[in-house]
Amino acid sequence: MFGCLVAGRLVQTDVQQVAEDKFVFNLPEYENVNHIVVFMLGTVPFPDGMGGAVYFSYLDTNGVPVWKLLGFITNDKPSVIFKISGLKSGEGGQHPFGMMALPQTASVAQVGVSIEPLEQLIQQTPVASAAVSAVDSFTQFTQKMLESLCNFATSYGVTQSQMTPNPSEIFIPTSVVMKWYENFQRRMAQNPNFWKT
Repeated sequence: MFGCLVAGRLVQTDVQQVAEDKFVFNLPEYENVNHIVVFMLGTVPFPDGMGGAVYFSYLDTNGVPVWKLLGFITNDKPSVIFKISGLKSGEGGQHPFGMMALPQTASVAQVGVSIEPLEQLIQQTPVASAAVSAVDSFTQFTQKMLESLCNFATSYGVTQSQMTPNPSEIFIPTSVVMKWYENFQRRMAQNPNFWKT
C-alpha cells in the first residue's frame, strides 16, 4: 500500500502493518538521511474521507521513542517529500503509535503511517521544519545570489566623511541597494514566480 524512498537507497516497500490502520517502515542509519519520500503504491487507495498521517520516530538520549508528525498523504496527493535532517533532536508530540511496543534501535528510525479521517488530518499541525520548500532551485539560487550581492556591496559602505573625492567614480548610496533588495523580497513573498512573467 505504501512506499518509502531515501535518496541513494533502494525503494522500501517492506512496510510492517502493526495495527489495522497503522504501518511502519524501519529507516536504518537515519543519521545520514536528509529527506524521505513517502508515497502510495497505487494498488490500494484510501477509503473515502480517509488519508495517512506520516510520522517520524527516533530514540532520544534515554532510549525513549520520539514521534513527530511530518504531514499527510491522500488519494489526491499520493506522495510527499519531507525534510528530516533537522528533526533529530527535541521532543515529540501526541501520536497514534504511543501504546504500541515497536522494536527500535539507536541507529534505526521509523516512519509511521496512520490512517485517519481527512477532517482530523487537516486540523493537525506538522513539524514546520519537515516541510520542503515549494520554491524551485532557480528561484532559491536567485535569492541567495541577490542576498550575496547585497552583502558584498554593503561591505564596502563608507560614510560621507570617509569618502575620497574622485570625479571619475560613481557612488551609489547603500540605502538604494537595500531598498531594491527589500522590494525584491516583498515581491518574492507575494509571488515566487513573478520574475518569470
